[in-house]
Amino acid sequence: MYGTEKPPGDSERTAFRQAEKKYKLYYDDGSLKSSRKKKQVKPVDVSDVIDFKAISEAYERGGELPAGVVVVRCGSPRPVFCLEGRPGFYFIPGALSLEEQCQWMRESLLSFPQPPNRTNHNAIYGPLQDLFAAAKERKGLVKDESNGDCPTWKFVDEAEIPLRGNVCRSYPASALLRKLRWSTLGLQFDWSQRNYDVSLPHNKIPDALCQLAKRLATPAMPKGEEFRPEAAIVNYFASGDTLGGHLDDMEADWSKPIVSMSLGCKAIFLLGGKTRQDDPIAMFLRSGDVVLMAGEARECFHGVPRIFTDKDTAEISPLELHFSHQDDCFLLDYLRSSRININIRQVF
Repeated sequence: MYGTEKPPGDSERTAFRQAEKKYKLYYDDGSLKSSRKKKQVKPVDVSDVIDFKAISEAYERGGELPAGVVVVRCGSPRPVFCLEGRPGFYFIPGALSLEEQCQWMRESLLSFPQPPNRTNHNAIYGPLQDLFAAAKERKGLVKDESNGDCPTWKFVDEAEIPLRGNVCRSYPASALLRKLRWSTLGLQFDWSQRNYDVSLPHNKIPDALCQLAKRLATPAMPKGEEFRPEAAIVNYFASGDTLGGHLDDMEADWSKPIVSMSLGCKAIFLLGGKTRQDDPIAMFLRSGDVVLMAGEARECFHGVPRIFTDKDTAEISPLELHFSHQDDCFLLDYLRSSRININIRQVF
């Protein structure tokens, strides 16, 4: 999705790629042959996946930590876990309250994709205003050619969309929402050049999110320094989506962490080493978990090969209860099959 591209050749045989394939979502062949049967997900062995939630709960009860896991407090109200052999990596399970999770899920869908912030849809349709609201109201996107040589796209009610056969391309807003893969806040990242373009118009990262990121970044910051949130990338995952192994290497100072917040359905996160040949460590990411990557950890390949959207494995019951009001039914429907990740960076 972003980051360093995969090298050609033997990438399919690397340790990282094998781990991605191990945890990826697959369906039983038999269920795919019949359109009448619900697709059955192939079981996946997660016995080797680190569960920091269980580790944290056991630690708070006075239990011992697993081999290779250490804890630092750093003034945090919750234990912060590190991994031996991966300096600069920090995992804070349940770092976000339920209210914070709901707030930033809502902002990620309603506010963060708004122009002038850019999304993956910009390249085809230009800036799209109020995508979530248009999807909720069952609108369609049509090309407006009234400007002659400068056609634009706009959302209109279904009744206004010309009948089939008329020369007019239209796309349901709901489908475009499901195809939303990323949006950018603060300084805008130029995907074609793989750098930050300070000349692009943008909205500043909301102050409340800045303050939250500064607080969360504390365990990974050099002593006496404060994190400066200057850019953020919001990733949107649906069932079956993955984030391939990559490096986040476009910021100037790698001693400053990336602050990564997980929202929505549970996922598996892979933390590799400095090459794709290094065996990655797999761990669960749940809604409210926060990962920090600074220093040497910034040189480690990482990715998300799997999200869990089944009712028994997604682990989003508290979020479902919070969004149970009738006004939130559309957001709740999105939440039940999605994961959102907000990763915040200090660029300079």
